[in-house]
Amino acid sequence: MNRIDFTSKTDCFTLANGVKIPCIGYGTWQTPDGETTQNCVETALRLGYRHIDTAFAYGNEKSVGAGIRKSGIPRNEIFVTTKHWVTERGYEKTIRAVEASLENLGLDYIDLYLVHWPCVEKISPDWKEINGDTWRAFEKMYKKGKLRAIGVSNYQAKHIDALWERAEIKPMVNQIEFHPGYTQMENVRYAQKKGMLVQAWSPLGSGALLGDETLCRIAGKYGKSAAQICVRMALQCGVLPLPKSTKEDRILSNAEVFDFIISGEDMETLLNMPLLGFSGFLPEDAPADALCE
Repeated sequence: MNRIDFTSKTDCFTLANGVKIPCIGYGTWQTPDGETTQNCVETALRLGYRHIDTAFAYGNEKSVGAGIRKSGIPRNEIFVTTKHWVTERGYEKTIRAVEASLENLGLDYIDLYLVHWPCVEKISPDWKEINGDTWRAFEKMYKKGKLRAIGVSNYQAKHIDALWERAEIKPMVNQIEFHPGYTQMENVRYAQKKGMLVQAWSPLGSGALLGDETLCRIAGKYGKSAAQICVRMALQCGVLPLPKSTKEDRILSNAEVFDFIISGEDMETLLNMPLLGFSGFLPEDAPADALCE
């Protein structure tokens, strides 16, 4: 599913429930809490981003909220994503987790709320039921209007299938690691066939990826940076990228990807690069900080 029709970072994908989500988001994973996160979020919004991604586990929700308020941009013009952490699995804990994130962010509603990691068989033989109980709480808070859209993160096909069977409201998003050198294309295509939007965390991979000879050669053909090629590749795969940086010039340049199209030949090269820039995080190695209600 190639997407080459977007012309700016505020153009939108449309989720299964009709909610529109800006096609590039600003990621805040590993961005230090406090002034750093607050200033980076404010900077990203000033530079035209309208989609901010965070998580309870990042420890910076309060600073993300402060950056949003500091920007002075109306709340209804900003799309905010956060995520539910593994220690809060289960129905009642999840209700409280949503309320805690709302309080941390200083918001009346969250645009997109994601299960950060699936509970898996290695953690509990009842993993399907645990994920289902957590999802019921997502559905309740969605129906109450506290969450405009709901989805998952780091799910593979078997986790999606198990949840799909139990869900009244189907997950609308799967956020996964995606970049040249680690695309998980089977997982991407599977979710897309289900009508889910795939988002890319760590779309720039690591420093090793951005210095890769093949990636840099392709970037040079288009007069672009390696990071811009990574972001553009995601968009052309129908995947929503969430690039992150704490440097203003890179925050700006990471989203300057609408004046070129990567050729089919170069896309094939990028999609078939050997393993590189992989974080090492896999669903079966999901954090198991707590077994659940």
